[in-house]
Amino acid sequence: MDTVDVIIPTYKPGKEFLEILDMLKKQTVRPSHIIILNTEEKYFDRLVYGSDFSKKYGSCKVYHHSKKEFDHGATRNRGAKLSDADYFVMMTQDAVPGDEMLIERLLAPLKEKKAAVSYARQLPKEGCNPVERFTRSFNYPEDSCIKGEKDKERLGIKTYFCSDVCAAYDKEIFVSLGGFIKRTLFNEDMIYAAKAAKAGYKIAYCGDAKVYHSHNYSAKEQFHRNFDLGVSQADHPEVFSEFASEGEGVRMVKETAAYLWNNGYKRMIPRLFILSASKWLGYRLGKGYRRLPDKLVQKFTSDPSYWKRKALKRAVEHIDGSKGYGKNPDKEGV
Repeated sequence: MDTVDVIIPTYKPGKEFLEILDMLKKQTVRPSHIIILNTEEKYFDRLVYGSDFSKKYGSCKVYHHSKKEFDHGATRNRGAKLSDADYFVMMTQDAVPGDEMLIERLLAPLKEKKAAVSYARQLPKEGCNPVERFTRSFNYPEDSCIKGEKDKERLGIKTYFCSDVCAAYDKEIFVSLGGFIKRTLFNEDMIYAAKAAKAGYKIAYCGDAKVYHSHNYSAKEQFHRNFDLGVSQADHPEVFSEFASEGEGVRMVKETAAYLWNNGYKRMIPRLFILSASKWLGYRLGKGYRRLPDKLVQKFTSDPSYWKRKALKRAVEHIDGSKGYGKNPDKEGV
């Protein structure tokens, strides 16, 4: 019988996370294990202090690491290695299963050998603002689809669209393709999906597999997120260079504005344009991050620790062990 594990990176999880674990226990296809990759042990301890967590959630395996060790790709690779199941589902700590059929429906295209990876439909949570509500429906429509390399002309960048907010993976294919990229600031899911598609596999979008997931981000938060998005695209031209992501963004802004106008939210249109301008500026600066001073990169990113790790790695690579000290290639011979 096929087995499945659920893998969830966490950082400062709240009570909603326990609700997610409760829903996972109710699934028609129950995970063998829930592997929790927690950043900073003290925050997880605060959540479970005084509770019977280990007894109530016996299928959970919790692994801790420091914030400086976290990486979108490497951390999730660690989770995949800790799983010996046939399939695994990647989730985030704020993605609430919509019903008891989530895992069963996500796994269906994988078990039928129609795809290497499948991802769920994201629905807006209660209290979600109209702009974000429409964004959910724009990116995650009701109808399911299976897409691959031959769909690039029709779908553009959305050919490789996939989201680890909730996505299922065929473990054997995942291992054969080398897993997620080992170091990335963002987009480990799309980079993997592109690799799978280029290798001849398909990506399944399961409109009937639902999670509740949305954010009411401020303009500043959107700027930081889109800066990181731009960086990841600049670092992976093998995936993103042949597509113009801006075109899809412009289409979303136009359709969101029409939705607001036609549904009684005209007063939110200026906010839409402010949010969109913040996204665009962050994205463009991220795409050109190599031309920016390090101080600005640290200021613009949502994850300064990523850049600190990157600088440390670069410094280590320049160490000349034979001399017992580091050497600066810019000052050799001085």
